[in-house]
Amino acid sequence: MSSVKQPADALLNGRVIAHLGKALIIEDEDGNISRCHKRTQLEQPAVGDNVLWLRTEKEAGRVEQVLPRYSLLSRPGKRGDTRPVAANLDQIVVILAVKPNIDALLLDQYLVVCENQGLTPLIVLNKCDLLDEESTLTTQSIINDYHQLGYDVLKTSTIKNSDLTALKKQLHNKVSLLVGQSGVGKSSIINALLPDLSLQTKTLSNASGLGKHTTTATTLYKLPDGGDILDSPGVNIFGLANISEFALADGYREIKQHAGQCKYSNCIHIKEPKCEIKAQLEKGNISENRYHRYLKLREKLSC
Repeated sequence: MSSVKQPADALLNGRVIAHLGKALIIEDEDGNISRCHKRTQLEQPAVGDNVLWLRTEKEAGRVEQVLPRYSLLSRPGKRGDTRPVAANLDQIVVILAVKPNIDALLLDQYLVVCENQGLTPLIVLNKCDLLDEESTLTTQSIINDYHQLGYDVLKTSTIKNSDLTALKKQLHNKVSLLVGQSGVGKSSIINALLPDLSLQTKTLSNASGLGKHTTTATTLYKLPDGGDILDSPGVNIFGLANISEFALADGYREIKQHAGQCKYSNCIHIKEPKCEIKAQLEKGNISENRYHRYLKLREKLSC
């Protein structure tokens, strides 16, 4: 591949749409895709970052600068640090399946990370076509807890395209990261949202030079009616490794709301005297189920 000579100041605007190993896949303003690496001393770019880059070859280049972000999702690193995962997000779409049961503990863990990183969550309950009368009542009881706290909750199914109408409206012209455990139907939702998914994936595969697009990388896709979705495999991004016991409490909106009224500033809301959280719990103003899940997540912190 022949080198492309450009003036030293010929920096191009681009956006990181995938991070595959050490390679950054950059889309320029004309929609062209190039495989790049970052300048040695540059901070690690994240998918969704807007960058300035220098073309060094026909379809390759070097990222010189990461432009200011308005949001950043990070994950715990192996050395106790944090590593950027996705930037400039408008919302985190947390997908859970209603069958066999909603994993409310995992949902709370997702929400704790979102609250601590200043990211807006959207809760999506998938496979709602499988609900019977009994499970509908159970599901609605769980939904009510989150509605009362100000969270948006959607019910979806991929059986009929019309069942995704509300979700498509929430995704329109926004940058959204979709997360969910294996089996919740995230892939089915993405396939329904992206009729040209195979074409976008093939384009990324060709640009990466790997011949096959890996499913272990966070990847940005364009929605046909405006907006972007980022698909991030696994749930390790939302681990509690860098969450302190006080950050955990702040991740529960109802605890954060009343914690300032506890007698002791270091109250952890378990057995301390004159704990406002316990008082609100007794009055029925805080969900017992949410509170018990808070205690379970506290136990996970010490593991």
